[in-house]
Amino acid sequence: MSSPKRKSEELNGDAAKKQRTFDDTVESDSPAQEVLFADPNAAPDSLINHEAAIQYWSSTEPTVNGVLGGFPQVSRIDLQGSSNFLAKLRRQSALFPPGKKLRRAVDCGAGIGRIAEGFLTQVAETVDIVEPVKSFTDQVQGKPGIGEIYNVGLEAWFPDHQGAPYDLIWNQWCVGQLTDAQFVAYLQRLPAVLSEGGWIVVKENQSNDPFGQDIYDEVDSSVSRTDAKFRRLFNDAGLRLVATELQKGFPKGLYPVRVYALVPDRRA
Repeated sequence: MSSPKRKSEELNGDAAKKQRTFDDTVESDSPAQEVLFADPNAAPDSLINHEAAIQYWSSTEPTVNGVLGGFPQVSRIDLQGSSNFLAKLRRQSALFPPGKKLRRAVDCGAGIGRIAEGFLTQVAETVDIVEPVKSFTDQVQGKPGIGEIYNVGLEAWFPDHQGAPYDLIWNQWCVGQLTDAQFVAYLQRLPAVLSEGGWIVVKENQSNDPFGQDIYDEVDSSVSRTDAKFRRLFNDAGLRLVATELQKGFPKGLYPVRVYALVPDRRA
């Protein structure tokens, strides 16, 4: 998982979110782990380290403040924005119009279940959880409306639901921990467990790099992608964008957050 973050130019110190320059030397206590990034064409997502990300999040307190990177005040605004976005999708849906709960949803990169509890269980009868950090999923285990819990990262989740498919697959502040290739491969697995008429939703930080580049965050080993990059990867995965909007109401110092609704592209 990831979290809302301050824009790169406004940070200092250990918490700085910054774009890696590719002639940097990363030093560690072990000479064997010293890495030289000398390739000026190296992609930011090539720097993602899943083990480092798991270590970071495993050391994070399992609270709203912890999983939101010290910005717990955005939770209510975020959940309301997500609820409004889904409501708009449902008003245009012939198969899942407003007025009745969805049958099954899944919260991917769920953390402590903040979104599952605060939003998804209000709109779906059952919500499954995908989250690799067990200290996080322990917070939501056995709570009303929570179904299966999969303690794996998205790159290692190969859904094969034997029951009802998912009417809604929600991904928020998590796909930045996947490389571009892993992200596309992950998205390609989802239509097989998506209901006819259902949605794949991605809600993520958006890069504000002035040169239109993705930005690597060495703190939690994640990447914030540009809107153009997201759209290209969705297309590469065979998905069609049906709705998108920016989250409103967040503090100005944070990265923009954009939500996308996707469906399988039957034309592909």
